[in-house]
Amino acid sequence: MSSADALKMALEKNLDLVKIAPQAAPPVCKIMDYGKYRFEQAKREKEARKNQHVVEIKEVRLSLNIDTHDFNTKLTNALKFLKKSDKVKVSIRFRGREMGHPELGIAIMERFAEACEEVATVEKPAKLEGRSMLMFLAPRINK
Repeated sequence: MSSADALKMALEKNLDLVKIAPQAAPPVCKIMDYGKYRFEQAKREKEARKNQHVVEIKEVRLSLNIDTHDFNTKLTNALKFLKKSDKVKVSIRFRGREMGHPELGIAIMERFAEACEEVATVEKPAKLEGRSMLMFLAPRINK
């Protein structure tokens, strides 16, 4: 049908003529209440935003010569972050002569990852970048 006839038909019904596929030959149009359509679309988007969870990256800093109690405190914090379904960035900063012993940092990182094993998976294993060693943990998805 011609666009003039379609527009006349839409005006008779007190609705709008909306192009659905303008690239098609001939263009596809639909008669609808455009204001109501936009309102419902905005409502759906708002509902989708409400239900989504933004994943944050929380950081836990360890040191090369960390004591057991300090280690357990940092571990408790990391577990708390993971239970809130946030990702955790575990970092160790090497100072001075500590740079000569990266294997000690890897051992601490592995111990930390092993302790978090029940609630987290290692997203990015421990890697030395400059003077700091980084490891990323992601919450484990239970099905």
